[in-house]
Amino acid sequence: MSHSYGQWCPIAKSTEILGEKWTMLIVRELLMGSTRFSELQRGLGAISPTLLTRRLVTLEEYDLVYKRRIQGGRGHEYLPTASCRQLQPILLALGSWGMEWSKAFMSDADYDVELLMLYLQRSIVPENLPGSRTVVLFQFTDFDEQPKWWITVEGGNVDVCTTDPGLDVDVFITTKVRAMADAWLGHTTYKAAKASGEMEIIGPAALTRNITSWLSDCIFASLPNAEEILAAR
Repeated sequence: MSHSYGQWCPIAKSTEILGEKWTMLIVRELLMGSTRFSELQRGLGAISPTLLTRRLVTLEEYDLVYKRRIQGGRGHEYLPTASCRQLQPILLALGSWGMEWSKAFMSDADYDVELLMLYLQRSIVPENLPGSRTVVLFQFTDFDEQPKWWITVEGGNVDVCTTDPGLDVDVFITTKVRAMADAWLGHTTYKAAKASGEMEIIGPAALTRNITSWLSDCIFASLPNAEEILAAR
């Protein structure tokens, strides 16, 4: 259990449950659909397996997570309970607040390419892509360790590859990690990034004219501010 503040204030009690490092990000991943331990790890990045296990145990103790054995398989899955799902508007408001007030405190080190690619994978809208298969190649000029990342879309399946899948590429996007993140976050548009030279986009007009039709922006890009989100509850 978390350290107690020794106060009956509901904010204090809520912070005891949710205020530890990684906890709110674990809730974020659960509400975004991650149910397996490996899926949670992928969305969280730097968290150690030991710490993730400890945080999940705590969330289960507070009835925010239901842990059950995978039917017909090995291991367990972690499902958000009703109390966990009720945190969604709070997370949306927190994210909206962050969009408005935290950008000035972002450093280049905060822009994790693996997390960015996970978010881009989740943002693909397969039904808005023509044909049965689409391949997008992202080339990051500021990430020498792994500059090329492929997203392949076949039917409703969307995958991220770090090795060449050997398929014809439909869209080439060359940019820096931060510039791509800023476009996805809605801080700028793909058209503006291209015009400024921060991004090169090559491909047929049917795919490049309106990228956001098949690669949706971050949910916070179109949300009202935090005050409006909470006022609507």
